Amino acid sequence: MKNKNLVNNDFSDIVFGRKSIRVYDETVKIPHEEMLEMIQEATTAPSSVNLQPWRFVVVESEEAKAKLKPLIRFNTQQNDTSSAMVMIFGDMNCYEYGEEIYGQAVEEGKMPAEVRDQQLAAIIPYYKSFTRQEMNDVVKIDASLAAMQFMLTARSHGYDTNPIGGFEADQLAEAFDLDKERYVPVMILSVGKAVDQGYESVRLDSEKITSFK
Repeated sequence: MKNKNLVNNDFSDIVFGRKSIRVYDETVKIPHEEMLEMIQEATTAPSSVNLQPWRFVVVESEEAKAKLKPLIRFNTQQNDTSSAMVMIFGDMNCYEYGEEIYGQAVEEGKMPAEVRDQQLAAIIPYYKSFTRQEMNDVVKIDASLAAMQFMLTARSHGYDTNPIGGFEADQLAEAFDLDKERYVPVMILSVGKAVDQGYESVRLDSEKITSFK
């Protein structure tokens, strides 16, 4: 994978220097090529049986941002100033891509054809048997892993982000022409060139949140 737009490869700075940024340089726009590159990098995140249920909608035009604004409650500053608002949905029918994903693995020599056939014969019926709540849980966990990876990838490209969970979940998909029964909203990430420094925050001590057995 080519990473021609990376400006920061310092792991400690990328991870431990990350803050939630709410105000961005409004003059900075992220080229589509670079946005796609960041999404490609983010989707190296793991997913259950590699079904990759994450779907991205990049809200960047004035018209689209105006449509999004009333649906994001108190997060309008991020919407107004960011290069883009990246909406991440979970695809409840992600198993429909199973043949394509596993077929590509065979083509690239990463999986024998017989293993593909065995895996798909087990996975597809299993996924189809899920209740809506079970599938909802799976796609939201997987999509959240990609969201976190996008936040770190963005920092390696010289941008910052803010993860947003405050939005009208029942309206988001339809507002952007998606089937709300199939695509469930997981998170919105504002992304752009930071203007503010973000807030210092605290974390509970690892000893308080960990037990050894």
